[in-house]
Amino acid sequence: MIIMELLGNVSWLSIVLFLAGVTLLVLEMYEPGFGIFGTLGVISFVVCIFVTARTVAQGIILTAVFFAIIIGMLIIFFTMLSRNRFPKKLVLQESTSAELGFSGTEDMQYLLGKIGTVVSICRPAGNADFDGVKLDVVSRGEYIEKGTVVEVIEIEGSRVVVKTKA
Repeated sequence: MIIMELLGNVSWLSIVLFLAGVTLLVLEMYEPGFGIFGTLGVISFVVCIFVTARTVAQGIILTAVFFAIIIGMLIIFFTMLSRNRFPKKLVLQESTSAELGFSGTEDMQYLLGKIGTVVSICRPAGNADFDGVKLDVVSRGEYIEKGTVVEVIEIEGSRVVVKTKA
């Protein structure tokens, strides 16, 4: 009895719409998309407010309060974002360095001038073997047949550029 007095106009439909709204917003956080689940979640919340409200005016006021709270939370979020004041668990603290085991930062200049053999057709990207090490390589646009001997002529970050060895 006391619970029903506290809930007032809350019906089963209101509870279902509220839970659907929460579920859709959580789904939006974990499922990539175009905001469809988030939009449906917000619509579910607004319909829940109007179903629960005693009058249309009360529904409009509660909806305005709902959106004011959402806008306030977004302002706080973007203020924290602009001042780099996020909790440490939300921000990656370590860098991607070779010491930590990230191979993408490896200096590959030692490959300049190396001679290898193409193991898959380069058109212009393919694979080549350099002393038993297979690498992704690219040519300067030319087509290179499998088995052709190539030389490394340029390194651009992790991009290995080869040309046919004359």
